Amino acid sequence: MPRGSTGRTQEERSAAMRVRLLDATVDCLVEYGYAGTTTTRVAERAGVTRGAQVHHFPTKADLVTSAIRHLAAKRTEVAMAELDRLRASTDPVGDALQLMWEMHQGPVFSATVELWVAARPDPELRRQMAAVEPIATSSLVEFGRALLPEHAGHHEFLHAVYTAMDVVRGILIASWATRDQEELEARWERGRRHLRILFDALLAPTA
Repeated sequence: MPRGSTGRTQEERSAAMRVRLLDATVDCLVEYGYAGTTTTRVAERAGVTRGAQVHHFPTKADLVTSAIRHLAAKRTEVAMAELDRLRASTDPVGDALQLMWEMHQGPVFSATVELWVAARPDPELRRQMAAVEPIATSSLVEFGRALLPEHAGHHEFLHAVYTAMDVVRGILIASWATRDQEELEARWERGRRHLRILFDALLAPTA
């Protein structure tokens, strides 16, 4: 298989270019919003030609939804790397909720919200996001099942995990109006305390 001067194959160089484009897309979504994220701007930030960008991602919707899928996969890797630590924890549920909170910090969630809002009047983007969203959320569900396999079969377990995600996302979105970090943490502590009540009741052994 032919290799370039860097010793990488064409497939490796192509994969690296895709990653640069996806990372640049997320950076642009966070910095400029969806409307300001143009394919030209992404290509410039990634350091690739427009032709190369179009070759990998023909449309803007392809580009931005692929970027979210890319980051969801990276988020899954981070969560799974914590699995052994949480299994050994004296409070696996509390620690797992805290990990969920931490995983929603930063550019991944900000970029995703930009796309949720932009998808409302855009049927093509909405179709793309409808396919991506289950992939992004299912990773957290699978993590919960791996952490608490003895409870994963409970008919309410899946709903409880989705409720926890809704609480995390709602608190973060509401916090953007004030940008008050102390208030944000206080709201999360309250939310986590109530989620613990939910999970404790759900996971409690029954007679």
